[in-house]
Amino acid sequence: MLENYFPILLFVLVGLAIGILPVAMGRILAPHRPDAEKLSAYECGFEAFGDARVKFDVRYYLIAIIFILFDLEIAFLFPWGAVFKDIAASEPMKFFGFIEVVVFLAIILVGDAYAWAKGALDWE
Repeated sequence: MLENYFPILLFVLVGLAIGILPVAMGRILAPHRPDAEKLSAYECGFEAFGDARVKFDVRYYLIAIIFILFDLEIAFLFPWGAVFKDIAASEPMKFFGFIEVVVFLAIILVGDAYAWAKGALDWE
């Protein structure tokens, strides 16, 4: 019974070796000569100023959420494009497939127009 699990154990061990072995080799073989310049904090070429825990403007999150929404909606077009040949080959499905994607794009455009009208895409 346990011999059935041997390939899984081997897979896990090889995965761990691939993940741990290069890090361990780098730690052992690489030269370690720290100095003040290497240990200094690097942030865009100059020393950090202020607190790193400042609150971001809500507009930043709003733009990020809108981007994710529209990005996911566009990702829904890929399956439609993948079966486009099948849709175009069938005469009754040709018109239905076209109307379907037009309705989908219209919904996306209405959402984009709404976000634009509400000023969600404006950055002052």
